[in-house]
Amino acid sequence: MKKSGILNRHLAGAIAELGHGDGVLVCDAGMPIPPGPRVIDLAFRAGTPSFAEVLDGLLDELVVEGATAAHEIRDANPEAAALLDGHFPWLELIPHDDLKALTPTARLVVRTGEARPYANVLLRCGVFF
Repeated sequence: MKKSGILNRHLAGAIAELGHGDGVLVCDAGMPIPPGPRVIDLAFRAGTPSFAEVLDGLLDELVVEGATAAHEIRDANPEAAALLDGHFPWLELIPHDDLKALTPTARLVVRTGEARPYANVLLRCGVFF
């Protein structure tokens, strides 16, 4: 059994299959998810696991070269906005409806138990070399 890193076998396997330029949407429990992308639903109950916990765990495993979030996050969820700003000083902000429209382009969607608005970010995978 793995003793560190991501233990969820579905998520660990999905991460291993990602390549340069692939999109990963980390989203709250309320984000509508259209058919298409592979979905790993980690939501257990409202707030568990949190957006921050899932994002931090994923960033231990991924190289990220781009990140996009809804500009509404600034006013509606300042804590999540500060978290994203801390990780991605080059964060791109777009309208929430545009972010939802990009969801089908993600190769992987990781749904958290976050129950606060706009705790969503679309990551673009980079390479480690």
